Formats: sequence, structure tokens, C-alpha cells
Amino acid sequence: MIPSQVKELLLRSLEHERSAVLVYRTALECAVNEQLKAEWDTYFDQTEKHVSILTRVCIALGIDPGEHTPGSEIVHHMGNSLVVAMRRAMATGDASAAELVACECVVLAETTDRANWELLCECSPVLDSAAGSTLAEACAKVQDEEDEHLAHSAGWRRELWLKSLGLKAVIPPPEENRTGAAVDAAIVRKNARAGR
Repeated sequence: MIPSQVKELLLRSLEHERSAVLVYRTALECAVNEQLKAEWDTYFDQTEKHVSILTRVCIALGIDPGEHTPGSEIVHHMGNSLVVAMRRAMATGDASAAELVACECVVLAETTDRANWELLCECSPVLDSAAGSTLAEACAKVQDEEDEHLAHSAGWRRELWLKSLGLKAVIPPPEENRTGAAVDAAIVRKNARAGR
């Protein structure tokens, strides 16, 4: 038996991943920089795989991946609001501004995504052995990608903001030269700032 809050977290996380697919699809329409577009295209593909992974986890744990809860409905609406924000930015006709809004939306989505996976990983040891193993295996497949998505997208957001402010920006961001945990990204940012 899966505890009700773990089930809720799984369903919200799955809905958030589904919403993130739509966020990336829209962000790709906003991207002006070809390197950013290529990166988001990769993250779009990975996010689609994360939807598949979480769907399989739900099924393996006896949870209907199509079940909607009040919490997952809210997650759905929040994801839609990010898509609406990007569409409104595109409607202004300012491509650079729309790209920056897309970065902001991706960072917001990835912040929640990363937090959800962190919580899911914390849940795996407290579930029974079969359920815990299933969830731990999913976490092992996804967690590093989520770290990269958030760290790299936050780097793009920062550097595009600096550029828009007329300040020295590093495009592509320093995070692009490294992969790994968000902690590594923070070290890269600190070192890049020292060298500016």
C-alpha cells in the first residue's frame, strides 16, 4: 500500500512533467539563440522520457497515471500559465524579450521538477522493498538530468538578463562547459564571476 501523500506527490510530479513538455515545446518557439534551442530540444526529449518513466512507476505501484486530484489539477493550471506567459511575450513581437520570458518559465518549471524528484528520491527508502526499488531506479535515471536542466537553464536566464541590461554576458553560459550536480554549477558561476 502506497501512502496517500506519496501517491499525491507521484501524481503531481507526473502532471508537472506533462506540463513541462508543453513548457519546452513553447519555449522552443521563443528561442532565438541556436545553442539554447538545441539544449532545450534535448531537455524536451528528456522530459518526454521522464513522463514515460513516471507513468511506468505509477503503474508498477498500482496508481492510475490518469487519475486527477485537486493538487494535480492545480499543477496542470500552473503549467498552462507558463505557456500563456510565453505566448503573450511572443505576441509583443520582441523576440529577445520572449526568449528571456521563456528562460524564466523554464527555470520556474525546472525548479519544481527538481524539487519533486528530490522528494521522490527521499520517499524510495521508506516504501516497501519492491515499491522503493522501483522508485529508486526511476530516480537514478532522472535526477542528474534534472540537476542539469535547472543549472543550465538558470545560467541561460542569468546571462540573457545580463545581456538585456547591457552588461557583460557570457553566451553560452559558463554552466554549459560542465555537467553534474547543481553544486558544480554554483562553483562554475562563482569562478566565472571572478574572471569577469
